[in-house]
Amino acid sequence: MKLINDIWHSYRALPGWVQFWVFGVLVPVNFASIFFVDQPSGLWIAFLAIVAILINVPVMIVERGFSKTMALSHIPLWTWLVVWLLISRPEGTPAYESYLLVLLIVDAISLAFDYPDTLRWLKGDRAVAGSK
Repeated sequence: MKLINDIWHSYRALPGWVQFWVFGVLVPVNFASIFFVDQPSGLWIAFLAIVAILINVPVMIVERGFSKTMALSHIPLWTWLVVWLLISRPEGTPAYESYLLVLLIVDAISLAFDYPDTLRWLKGDRAVAGSK
């Protein structure tokens, strides 16, 4: 229970807009890919979208909260996904094509934060939000 409380405290220590971005936009949009696995390249897109998030579960457990370490999994997986969607977005149902545009925009915005966070992490900023 202490672990869950630590992670929750860390999450709540993030700025309000980051809390909303993570659990109101980023996670739902990426996990929505599961609804399109039957579309062209849908399984591959779901894999890239979801694994980049799931990798952060053990990070949160080990670090007992949220840190810039969490950006590291997004860099290779979502960069590949965003570039691929820019170059050759698969065609499918109108809902799928609209979803891919939203996914592209959301993950590109996330990467705009993740690249600087990764650089800060590489320079030694390993602080966990809300830790003393």
